[in-house]
Amino acid sequence: MTHRILAIDPGNTHTGWVIINAHTRQPLQFGKSPNPQVLGHCWGDLEWDTAAIEMVASYGMAVGKEVFETCVWIGRYLEAATGVATQTGPELIYRRDIKLHHCHSARAKDSNIRQALVDRFAPGQPNHGKGTKAAPGWFYGFRADVWQAYALAVYIADQTTPQAAAAPPLQASLI
Repeated sequence: MTHRILAIDPGNTHTGWVIINAHTRQPLQFGKSPNPQVLGHCWGDLEWDTAAIEMVASYGMAVGKEVFETCVWIGRYLEAATGVATQTGPELIYRRDIKLHHCHSARAKDSNIRQALVDRFAPGQPNHGKGTKAAPGWFYGFRADVWQAYALAVYIADQTTPQAAAAPPLQASLI
């Protein structure tokens, strides 16, 4: 049975989310959706075993209403998760931990995390591993906050599940 991890990168109006295979780290389902849709879809319609939500951290700087609205949605996601029977409850993970895990620096930006993911899962692939419609890559369809949700999911998988060996590349037949 495949162990699935749901990761959520909440926002004040829209949320990035992804479900990955914990053993291969392959994205299975993902999107960036309006918060009410995520609340119903991720906590009611999708199958997953472990959930993680990115948590807001204070660094002593003034913040705007968007940050507080995001905090409200984090609380709503946590509350919705309490009714879902899973192996473990949702974890709250701070962005700093994700930055340190993928980039070994707390000063890393979203673009640095994205590049670290591309280097790990789609090295040498054009278009940041997205591929094309005719030849989709590992990250085909990723946009905006889906990257950060994926980084969170991989962080959780790396903490809890050993990565399965990648399948060897297919060799062309010489017939």
